[in-house]
Amino acid sequence: MTDGRHSAAGKALTDLIIEVFRLNGRLLISGDRLTAGLGLTSARWQVLGAIHLAGSPQSVAWIARSMGLNRQGVQRIVNELASESLLEFRTNPHHRRARLVVLMRKGKAAYAAIERAQIPWVNALSKGLRADDIHAVTALVGALRNRLEDDLEAGERDDEA
Repeated sequence: MTDGRHSAAGKALTDLIIEVFRLNGRLLISGDRLTAGLGLTSARWQVLGAIHLAGSPQSVAWIARSMGLNRQGVQRIVNELASESLLEFRTNPHHRRARLVVLMRKGKAAYAAIERAQIPWVNALSKGLRADDIHAVTALVGALRNRLEDDLEAGERDDEA
């Protein structure tokens, strides 16, 4: 039984979580501004990026899982991007119903244009910050994400039992 108070690390992590929520909101707003001239949004950028970074065709479920988002939301965005000829669906040899998502020429061009806009933006944002500090925060956030993923997987196993 606990006494209902945060440990020092628990309080620090709660503060970090709140800042990450705030940061996420600001990143979405900034991303929407950055991509608006391209007719995109942060959400569309995120999906295009996940497809690009995957390096090979992936299913919507895999893309959603890699982004930590729900499949239905990613499916909606993927369908919109497909209707605008930014990506297309291909047959999945390993699964009849879970088609693979592939960037088309227009999607690759859109992602390249986003990168051209993102680079000066992120360079300006990072001014005065130390790369070592950024790497440390990235490692911490990655470790927390891994713990949460492990917890979710354990919960799914428990639900199946």
